[in-house]
Amino acid sequence: MLRWLIVTFLALLLISWVRPWLEKMGLGKLPGDFHFKLFGREWFIPLTSTLLLSFVISLIARWL
Repeated sequence: MLRWLIVTFLALLLISWVRPWLEKMGLGKLPGDFHFKLFGREWFIPLTSTLLLSFVISLIARWL
């Protein structure tokens, strides 16, 4: 269980880190990607972008 929490945290950290680059490509602004402010901080939850990127990565992995 702890391993999955660490992987999830690292994935969200990586997505947040590459967010500016992904927004230039149009990802992060799709319907289902949530932006909101809570407690004076901006939060970003990229649900649709994550699904799209994982689909593309799985297609590449199957092709290789």
